[in-house]
Amino acid sequence: MYTSTIVTAALLAPALSFVILPDAHVFSHLPERIPSPIRVSEPAGHDSRVGDDSDDTPLPVVIWHGLGDSADADGIKDVAALLDEIHPGTYVQAISLGKSTGSADRSASFFGNVTEQIEQVCEQLAKDNILRTAPAIDAVGFSQGGQFLRGYIERCGHWAPRVRSLVTFGSQHNGISEFQDCKLSDWVCHSANALLKSSTVWSNFIQSRLVPAQYYRNIDDFENYLEHSNFLADINNERPHKNATYKKNLAELENFVMVLFKDDQTVVPKESGWFAEVNRTETDEAKRVTKLRDRTIYEEDWIGLKQLDQKGALVFEQVKGEHMQLDDKDLRRIFGKYFGPAKASKSDEWRFEL
Repeated sequence: MYTSTIVTAALLAPALSFVILPDAHVFSHLPERIPSPIRVSEPAGHDSRVGDDSDDTPLPVVIWHGLGDSADADGIKDVAALLDEIHPGTYVQAISLGKSTGSADRSASFFGNVTEQIEQVCEQLAKDNILRTAPAIDAVGFSQGGQFLRGYIERCGHWAPRVRSLVTFGSQHNGISEFQDCKLSDWVCHSANALLKSSTVWSNFIQSRLVPAQYYRNIDDFENYLEHSNFLADINNERPHKNATYKKNLAELENFVMVLFKDDQTVVPKESGWFAEVNRTETDEAKRVTKLRDRTIYEEDWIGLKQLDQKGALVFEQVKGEHMQLDDKDLRRIFGKYFGPAKASKSDEWRFEL
């Protein structure tokens, strides 16, 4: 049994690389910019206070990249440069989980225990002198980095640097039911989906080592999900015992902006980015998608989403394009509105109601 599980994991690795690697090729629509002030890996010690309520210094921004990407990738550097262009003087910290940036960090986006990774990030950010002395920080998560940053807020937002605005792009807040629809001849893609739909995905070995499996969620196999999910079932407070700290921490956000890609075919279902529940076997299109506000997680406010909504802090954004096809104009609008100095005020001009 142990040998077969290892073989299964080994076979799954190339399948994942093939199916989801497009996350590593995001930002292709962004213009080239001068080198950014991005910080990666071990934070540099610095004693200056950033973002005091009485000045116009922008709050620091933390970035968590997606699957198959790395903290020192050109696309992440371009985003850091854009942040500094929109809000001059922005301190940007890109989260890196490898012992070094580059291939080690990229590997950690595929393989590792997400619970342990979030603990590592909590410690990293808490040790950064700029982040820990700022009145708050802002955070942007690309794809899976979005739900991981939400995990950071829920699990350690009460003792690590507090997040003011969380912006997530194409994230899988309600999980994935498969990687993507496969072409008939694409056996690698079909193999990955087959493993997700088998009992293998719920083994302790896979749940503690394969990152995407830890936010896999299939409503047709919901009991196994609740019992064995290493990350998502816990962070969404779906089990009978609800963690009140998760709800309290998330509800303290000033802005939770969830960006959905209109033509997303990589995240299945794409509506996961807005916490919607999707029954893909339902033939009646009107019944296929259950929107967040009609779900129990919202009605009973398991993680604070209802509180956020009631104070106008829950924002549903939709942009054109496929998964992670980021447009410079959209980024400018979103970063300009929700990031910047601590005393910045927000407008309701671009709100998109679900």
